[in-house]
Amino acid sequence: MMAQARNRRWGTLAVASLLLLAACSTPTATSSGGGAGAAEPRAVTASSPAPPTSGSGPTTAEPPPTTAATPSTSISTSTEPERSRLVISAVGDLNVDTDYIPTLRSEGFEHAFSGLRGAFLDDDLTIVNLECAATDIGAPTKTRFNFNCDLDALPVLREAGVEVANLANNHGADYGLEALLDTKGNVTAAGLVPVGVGRDEVEAHEPAILTIGGWTIAVLGFNGVMVSEWWAAGPDKAGMADGRIAETMAAAVAAAGARADLVLVTLHWGFEGDLLPRRNQLDLADAMIEAGADAIFGHHAHRLQPLELVDGVPVAWGLGNFVWPRLSDLGARSAIARLTVEPDGTTEACLVPVIIEGHGHPVIQDTAPEAGETWCPPAMSTG
Repeated sequence: MMAQARNRRWGTLAVASLLLLAACSTPTATSSGGGAGAAEPRAVTASSPAPPTSGSGPTTAEPPPTTAATPSTSISTSTEPERSRLVISAVGDLNVDTDYIPTLRSEGFEHAFSGLRGAFLDDDLTIVNLECAATDIGAPTKTRFNFNCDLDALPVLREAGVEVANLANNHGADYGLEALLDTKGNVTAAGLVPVGVGRDEVEAHEPAILTIGGWTIAVLGFNGVMVSEWWAAGPDKAGMADGRIAETMAAAVAAAGARADLVLVTLHWGFEGDLLPRRNQLDLADAMIEAGADAIFGHHAHRLQPLELVDGVPVAWGLGNFVWPRLSDLGARSAIARLTVEPDGTTEACLVPVIIEGHGHPVIQDTAPEAGETWCPPAMSTG
């Protein structure tokens, strides 16, 4: 494994903290691929809860799944389809608010993906945390930092190879809960699969179910950074899946595991500026892993945190900023979590080094900023 096992103590985390604090250079990556848009985005068969608005997006998982586009991967129709090798990518905070990142207005949304060497097109599944409300309704709910995604950016995300977008975070409802549901509908209409929000707590905890290469994959989204308790979904109230309650999170993971071969969790949690997870995050991870989670991808701290194995399960505690302004050298350090699943179920996880070289412009690096077993080999960083 390229991810380290945690021995339930803080020793490994302390070492990782020192590595993350080390100063790093930002060499210019050499492009070796066509970049975003160089190839058609691969399609997956996906199902998720019905969106709150009309459209042709994913629907509740139990009926026949909606096809987002013509699948490029041959799916066996036998009861036990032959499984192929999977490569799954996950990243942290992605923001396409042109008021917050004016460069995306002047350079185009493709600029956000032009430094990635087509990495999201070359993998089998890409999961992002969409940290802005993709809506043209509602009104700002906070005094500052209300992020509003440009709707024109959503098709560009899909063209760049993004499949799943977590909407459960501390900016998803910046324009209100009705706008949050509108965001879900708009994301679905763009061909992406949203997770983590819904018209009630049942729908918010419903996983996206995707069929890729003979595998059934469930993706769950949670928010552990509630701006207001009102943002949490309830029995009869729209909102987000609560990422602070181990029991309900574990129950959602177990339910997803009954329907899928792999259960992946994308989770907004922790505290801004932290370089290490806190005790409650360790406990939440333990609960989800015990319930059957196969990988956990964290975000929110705006800092890159360690990737570890916890009881054999890869946990990326914090993937940092991704499409974000370059506000500091430390905040510009990022990564793509790369999970490889072999046909026999063997998994391997590592981090592809990324630097935000300019506002809204993450670039894959040829070399990792420091030594460490969790960085992907260079061959995996070329896209």
